[in-house]
Amino acid sequence: MIINISEAKANLSKLLDMVYHGEKVVIAKNNLPIADLVKHKPSGKRKLGILSGKVEIPDDLFEEDEEINEMFYGEDT
Repeated sequence: MIINISEAKANLSKLLDMVYHGEKVVIAKNNLPIADLVKHKPSGKRKLGILSGKVEIPDDLFEEDEEINEMFYGEDT
């Protein structure tokens, strides 16, 4: 389907629904195609563990720091 910009603006929701259901829509300016409106496809799978071996996590990461606790809670009385 080829549709001019002004008509596409007025019917964007309808066009997106058509694309969602598999139809390809071509947006045109003065009847010259300038863009394709197609359903989004992710470019690739997410790769997990990409920083494995490159980041060092300290052993005391979850230990509390007395100085920070005093800033939040005040000194013990």
